[in-house]
Amino acid sequence: MKKLAQNPVPHLSNSIDESKCSLISLSSLLVSLLTFWNPSTTGPVSIESVPTNAAEGKDVLLVVHNLPGNLLGYVWYKGDRVEPKLQIVSYIINTSEITPGTVYSGREKIYADGSLLFHNATPGDTGYYTLQVIKKTLLTEVGTGQLHENKDPMVLTCFTNNTRISIQWFFNDQSLLLTERMKLSQDNSTLTIDSHRRGNTWDYQCEFSNLISSSKGYLLSWM
Repeated sequence: MKKLAQNPVPHLSNSIDESKCSLISLSSLLVSLLTFWNPSTTGPVSIESVPTNAAEGKDVLLVVHNLPGNLLGYVWYKGDRVEPKLQIVSYIINTSEITPGTVYSGREKIYADGSLLFHNATPGDTGYYTLQVIKKTLLTEVGTGQLHENKDPMVLTCFTNNTRISIQWFFNDQSLLLTERMKLSQDNSTLTIDSHRRGNTWDYQCEFSNLISSSKGYLLSWM
């Protein structure tokens, strides 16, 4: 019996002309991959949050470890899986082309090693993130990481050897107005602030005084 010749499927070619690849939108390529190709299960790619807990208003970086070689590009998604409608940003390595996705906020920055930086983190940034690594063979690997919110309070203590004094707190050189997020100890020497919008330790100052004089106190903080 005569065997019928099988024509290869263009979208699933095991090799791709690198010069042509730079002219193709990575987002369009991914549509083909998601349509015709089943992505591999989570491989050795791992994601680490630096710092481990994201403080509101600070920068946090999702660092990628154990990347394979022969890479075409990366795609980041919000959530614990590859979901095109939750795409944050894509990156083509050989052209450094960056394409924002549907949930890109303008605060994210992707690097050539696949790491993703969040400027001015917000509580809404916490949760799972998925990185899809695209090889030049069109095989994919997936890694998932998580941003945790920093829920530990900041504790500031004003130190002085004089016990017969009064202590007053300041924020940015203005008298501190206590909110529901703040708590003072009975002698006013310790100020506790919850994790939200707590600012930097150097924004806070304490001053101790008596009937004769006043001076700035020494701050020690736990975060």
